[in-house]
This record gives sequence, structure tokens and C-alpha cells, in this order.
Amino acid sequence: MKRLSFILLGILILMASSLWAQDKVLTFEDAIYQNRNILPKRLSSLSWQSNSQNFSYKENGKIVLRSISDQAKADTILSLADFADLALGEDSLKLSRIPGFSWTEKNEITFNHENMLLKFNTKTKVLEKLNTWEEGAENSQFSVNNDLAYTLGNNLFIAKQSEKITVTNDSVNGIVNGQSVHRSEFGITNGIFWSPKGNALAFYRNDQTMVKDYPLVDITAREAEVNNIKYPMAGMKNEVVKLGIFNLNTQETLFVQTGDSVDHYLTSITWGPEEKYIYITVLNRDQNHIWLNKYNAEDGSFVHTILEEEATTWVEPEFPMYFLKDKKDEFIWFSERNGWMHMYIYKTNGQPLEEVALTQGEWMVNEFLGFDESGKNVFFSSTKESPIQKHIYSVNIKSKKVKKLTKEHGTHNAVFSPNMQFFIDSYSSTDVAKVYTLRNTKGKEVYELLRDENPLKDYSLGETTLGIIENEEGIELHYRMIKPANFDTAVEYPVFYYVYGGPHAQLVTDSWMGGSNIFMQLMAQKGYVVFTLDNRGTPNRGFAFETAIHRKLGKYEMEDQLAGVDFLLEQDFVDGDRMGIQGWSYGGFMTTNLMLSNPGLFKAGVAGGPVIDWQYYEIMYGERYMDTPEQNPEGYKNANLLEKANQLEDHLLIIHGAIDPTVVWQHSLAFVQKAIKEKKQVDYFVYPRSEHNVRGIDRAHLLEKMYLYIDGHLKK
Repeated sequence: MKRLSFILLGILILMASSLWAQDKVLTFEDAIYQNRNILPKRLSSLSWQSNSQNFSYKENGKIVLRSISDQAKADTILSLADFADLALGEDSLKLSRIPGFSWTEKNEITFNHENMLLKFNTKTKVLEKLNTWEEGAENSQFSVNNDLAYTLGNNLFIAKQSEKITVTNDSVNGIVNGQSVHRSEFGITNGIFWSPKGNALAFYRNDQTMVKDYPLVDITAREAEVNNIKYPMAGMKNEVVKLGIFNLNTQETLFVQTGDSVDHYLTSITWGPEEKYIYITVLNRDQNHIWLNKYNAEDGSFVHTILEEEATTWVEPEFPMYFLKDKKDEFIWFSERNGWMHMYIYKTNGQPLEEVALTQGEWMVNEFLGFDESGKNVFFSSTKESPIQKHIYSVNIKSKKVKKLTKEHGTHNAVFSPNMQFFIDSYSSTDVAKVYTLRNTKGKEVYELLRDENPLKDYSLGETTLGIIENEEGIELHYRMIKPANFDTAVEYPVFYYVYGGPHAQLVTDSWMGGSNIFMQLMAQKGYVVFTLDNRGTPNRGFAFETAIHRKLGKYEMEDQLAGVDFLLEQDFVDGDRMGIQGWSYGGFMTTNLMLSNPGLFKAGVAGGPVIDWQYYEIMYGERYMDTPEQNPEGYKNANLLEKANQLEDHLLIIHGAIDPTVVWQHSLAFVQKAIKEKKQVDYFVYPRSEHNVRGIDRAHLLEKMYLYIDGHLKK
């Protein structure tokens, strides 16, 4: 491999500066964020007051109200004592903390308590009950009229002024209503969609009866019990999803006529502004062709297809339609069809405007943030400045002129005022832990609300560097390297190589600590060079960069990670004989693959919740990237780590949660079985009651176990 170029971005976190008295050390408790003092300060429950230019946040057990016009004025409008004394009639609410709330009027907030929606006037201190529902409600969604749609078990209900309305009454096991479908892929986060005026409720109906049960075992019972889930694997029968529409006036349900084929996905559900039409993106099973369709919401009939998109790899619709404020038949649509995620304007009659591209260029639009009051400008977040930064922008719909509204380098987020004339810019960068700034929508700073430079200033930490290397093909790859605390150029240090490498996850960012976490900083403090690289397949680098992995999972990702290894081995301070690697989920797949494919490279590795054989993975994610096992047998074989188990030469610890519903336990158990057959020793540990994300006391145990395993095999 040719010598890799090292391009320093000039983004350094100088955490070892002599200007700071740094003598504290991190602990494993710190790494799971039990020590709140080392986290960046934040404005909790930040929100804008309705019908005003005031905003509020929680601080020290009180709600503070601020005005855009008076920087010095900060009024306490409610305290914990105000909530602690709240009662309905003779019944005290017994609130021990300030609840999450929403502003509905200038002096009115609403909040949930137990199974009630309550309204509280901050001036008169009058408490009113708006709605109630039964205990156990899940997947709750309020309409604009404060009606609550919710699920109990597999059925859907509405609480309307405390009256219970039954929307579905399915008794067949495997018929699920009102819940997220397609395993929450395609940007799907819920299964309930209120119409804009609250007159109708759209919902997913998911028929899973043709999908086999998959057992998860609860070992806490004296006789272990089975919890069966539906887990369609790549190439197997899929669930059948429909979209129902319940009319609150007639209390009748119809189902949208999405076509004769049922082997498809339904996403990007969007109501038309007048509630007459509903729009659905229909995605084929192969996930390479979408139809954005218009349907009559009154009878469910198909009207026409507005647009189609195809790709040789995949098309992944993740955004709804955003209707223009002043033109109810025009909308903004997100698409990567020209190589980068951009916004386009279409008409609902299916005819594109003459100038269809609202944004364009070799950069990504990340999020739609709203229209200004006139409806002539659109606010959005984007990587336009850099793929590792995120800024807030506006674009004029007519001129297509883009304006950058945030200034300092880093990762910015925005909370806009109701009239869209101001926004609170919250950001972090490699220079600063957290800053909140009030700006107008021309980008001008009004005043700064909070600045937390460095909550770790008293800790002895190493220097974090963000940089770029090139792989063999000359493609630039972003990396993050943390040097050990008290770094000595004369010493050769071991390496802790952290890897993920999968889609939808960018690890190297211009944000606080470069996107690293406390555990990585702890490893550097314990004397490790900590390294991470974003390979091909990760986001914000364009469609070609992301789709390079199609049908070949593990191939190009590993090539890029090996470029990172080569870069490390060129550093005088790296001990190439003492390198360890760790990753979880897709990172567990990458860790195992790198160790099996390159014996002797990493002396020790920890693979958590690893995908071992992609034919065991769920259908929506797996088939997007690999197609089916029947369509792509060679790709599945090459990515199957069972085929490489006989190449295990180094110390590998595999960890799995026994009730993992994402990467099921079968993956790692199959690898252990194959290792036994191949007479290979593999270390193994199970968290019996953990799912895919190990939490709580299990997580504290996990972090220490990973450190002890890596350190035990790498220390001299």
C-alpha cells in the first residue's frame, strides 16, 4: 500500500495544556455518565412561549422565562414548589419534579401526569384537566385538539375528552395496529398519524401472522419462559402492512388502496394540508424503486403517482413531504438522486416546476427546519461547510440563494421561535463543550445564553486530533486520534482501535471531544492511543461513498480501516505489536472480520452484539444492503464470519445480550459453535437480561470488562 498522506485539519483539542491544573482521573462510573459534573452544561427543556417572543428552560428546580429584547432579565415563573402543591379537587398530584411541558398560550402550559393531560395557567395558577385515558397506554400521539391516540396491546384507541373510542378490535395474535412497522427503518418512528385539523387518524395495520415466531428467553423465572417476537430474516416471508384511516365524525375505518402487491414497504406518510388527500411512498421489496402516490383520504382510492425514483443500489425514503405555506399544491421533497441529499420542489399533480432543485452541490441537506413567516425562505441544516460539521442555513425558494446563519465551526442545532424570526443556536465543537446563542434568522447574534468551555479542565487528558488520510484509491477518510495523557514522544504506546463502520453512523465530527465519549478518553488516560475512522458506507459523504458497500458488506469497510491501521503503524509513538480493537453491533461484525481476516494484526479484540451471518439479520436493513441470500449468494458467503472462524489466532472476546431483539443471540452462539468445531479458542460473555444496548449496572460491568480484557492482553 502506498504511503498515506496525513492532512491535519487544524482542529486540535489541547486538553493537556499547562494553563490548566489537570490532575483528576476518569473512572468507569464517569464513562457511563453518572458524574454529571463532567458533562457539558445544557439548557433543559428549552422551548419558546406561544404567541410571544419569550423562551423558557428549566434551571435549578425552576422554570426560567427569558425575553429576546432584554438580555439581563430572567424571570422565574414557576418553581418546583408550585408543582408540588398542585391538586385536582382534594387530590394532590404529588409531583416531585417539574414535568415535561408544552406552551399552548402565552401563560398556559400543558403536561402529562399519570393518565391525564393537564393545563396550567402560570399567572392564575389554575389547573384544569383536558383529557384522561386508561393506564398502560403506549405509543401516544396527541392531535391539535388534544385528543389522544394510543395503543393497548395490539389495538388502537382514542381518548376524546376522556371518552374512550375503539378504533381497532383485532384479536388475532400477530395483527398489530398503531405501532411502528418495518422494524423502524425508512425514518419510521411511530404508527399513528393525525390529520392537520384532527378530524381523522391514519395508522399502520401490520399483519405479522406469516412471520415465524423468534424466541427470546427470560431466565429470571424458575422455569425459564419464552418471549416470542416477530423477526423476519433476509429472504424470508415479510410482514404485510396497510394504512388505515379512521374518521372521527363517522367513527368508521377505511384502508388505503396501495395496490395488489403486498410485498412492499409504506413510508413517508404525509397528510395534505386540507385533509382531503394522504400521500404514501411505496417502496418495493428490493428497495430500489419508489412511487410517491396520492390517495383520496375520503375513500382510500388511488389518485396518481406524483414521482418515481430508482437506483441500482437502493432508494431510502426517510422524510415526509413538506408543503409550502402559500401554495398548498406544492411541496419539498428530499432525494439523493443526483448523488447528494437535496431538496426539490414538486407539485401534487405530478408535474415538476421548471426549476425543481431547491438546493444543489456536493454536500448534504440533513434536516428541514421550517419556513419563515412569509413562506418564501426555507431553513435547514447541512454539511455544506464540511462533512464533519453541521450548520444552519436558509434558502430562498425563488432565487435558490443559500445563506449560512451560524458562524463558529462545529455541530449546530436550532430551536426556532413560533414566528420563525429568531432561533436558539446550540452547538459544540472541538474548541468548546456547549454554547447557546440567541440569533435572528439573518444569522445575527442577539446575545449569548450559556457557554461551557470545558467541563473536563481539571482532568489529565490527552490531545485529540481530527485529520484525513487517503485509502489506496485516493478517497479521503476522516479519522480521530486521542493521544495518551502525559504523552511522551520517546515512548511507544499500545492502540485502542474503536470501530463501527456501518450505515447511518458518523463517529468523527467537529463536536466536543471530536465525537468521542468518556470511555475513549478514559482509555487514553490509561495510556492508549485511541483511534477511530469513518469508512466508506458511513453518511454525509455522498451517495457513491455510502453505497459502495452494496452487496459486499465488510469488504470496502475493512479496506478503509486497514488504511487507518497503516497510518497508525507509520507513527513513531505507536507500538504495532500491541494493538487492540473493539466495536459493537456493526462494529462487532467489523471487529470480528478484521481479526479473522488479518491474523496477528490485533492482539486482542472485543466484539459486542456482532452480526456474524447476514442471513440471520432482519429483512429490511439486511436486504437493503445485501439483497436476499438467493439474489446474492456470493456476497453473503464472503461476509459470513462462520466461514473464517478457522482463521482465529488472536484473543477475541465476544459479548452478547441474551434477549437482543436487533442482532439476535443466534449470531454469536453460531460462531462459538463453529469455533469449537474448528478447535479454536474464543472467549465469550453473556448479559442474560440485556437487549442490544447494554444499560445500567450491566453497562458499568461491561466497560470494565472490555478494559480489563484489552489491557490484560496488551500490557507488557
